[in-house]
Amino acid sequence: MKAFFFDKMFETVVLSDTVFSVPSRYQKLAPLGVGAQGMVCSAYDTVTQQNVAIKKLSRPFQNVIHAKRAYREFKLMKLVHHKNIIALLNAFTPQASLEEFQDVYLVMELMDANLCQVITTELDHERLSYLLYQILCGIKHLHSAGIIHRDLKPSNIVVKSDCTLKILDFGLARTAGTSFMMSPYVVTRYYRAPEVILGMSYKENVDMWSVGCIMAEMIRGEVLFPGSDHVNQWNKIIELLGTPSLDFMMRLKPTVRNYVENLTYFEGSPFHELFPDEFFPSGSTDNDRLRADQARDLLSKMLVIDPEKRISVDGALMHPYIREWCEEGEVNAPAPDPYDDSVDEREHTVEQWKELIYQELKEYEVNHHIE
Repeated sequence: MKAFFFDKMFETVVLSDTVFSVPSRYQKLAPLGVGAQGMVCSAYDTVTQQNVAIKKLSRPFQNVIHAKRAYREFKLMKLVHHKNIIALLNAFTPQASLEEFQDVYLVMELMDANLCQVITTELDHERLSYLLYQILCGIKHLHSAGIIHRDLKPSNIVVKSDCTLKILDFGLARTAGTSFMMSPYVVTRYYRAPEVILGMSYKENVDMWSVGCIMAEMIRGEVLFPGSDHVNQWNKIIELLGTPSLDFMMRLKPTVRNYVENLTYFEGSPFHELFPDEFFPSGSTDNDRLRADQARDLLSKMLVIDPEKRISVDGALMHPYIREWCEEGEVNAPAPDPYDDSVDEREHTVEQWKELIYQELKEYEVNHHIE
């Protein structure tokens, strides 16, 4: 089926019960997977002669939360340009007017696999430390724009066969605050920092906890804290790492503190027991810093319950296990324009979000002379 809008020809294809209406430049569409935010397919771009991924946002206007998330994702993808963040190559809608507008498509680089698939393979120290370095570079770049991710996890990190890595999404809105935590939002919580689980305020190193959980999973080959809900997640954390200090407890909201203080006290296990040498690859023949003890030391600095004592992204990049990969242009790439979250802060109806997204798409088309 073919249709014409804005002097562009759109072709419609049904993939796994999802209708994709895309400009005819995109050929050979094939389903890649379905996530919480939409379905993704691969395609061949006949204009640039490269393989791409096309994401159709899942019902972006069904409610205010979905609409706000769609707006934010598109705005951030337009804003951020870094080799360790997935790049936006194109964006479009097949609908010809605001009245008809209902679908948002984002075209991105196509990668080979996500980190979930990599975790199941044998990784040597070079690959492990290089993958972590790239995650840290991507996070540092987001932080430089005032973006705190809060929802890093292996399924949202993609890699190519040459070990290059990119962060695939921008996580949860940092301006959402506790409203996100109170909503029945289905999400993987295994990588969530204690301060998010317990409803505390947070800063940039909230993302370092997630990196620690991901690193631990790459070493152990399984999820470190597989909680079934928020309460169980907290229990899993303290069983392994120990009950936090009174100083930490005093920073909790009274109702949360009362609950947490009444849980069973756990001493926690030392990191050399949680991550013994046999869990790690043998040491690098080319670099004596890439050893199990250095990897374990970095892990012990990231998986710290108290964010006041947890390592920063800059600290992690300077750690002996990571720093040899550091290149100035990657670590300190030019910061993107700051993300203006004032629009996020305002309350909009679904129709108002819809109009904002439509305007952003039209502006993108004009600025990029979309074929």
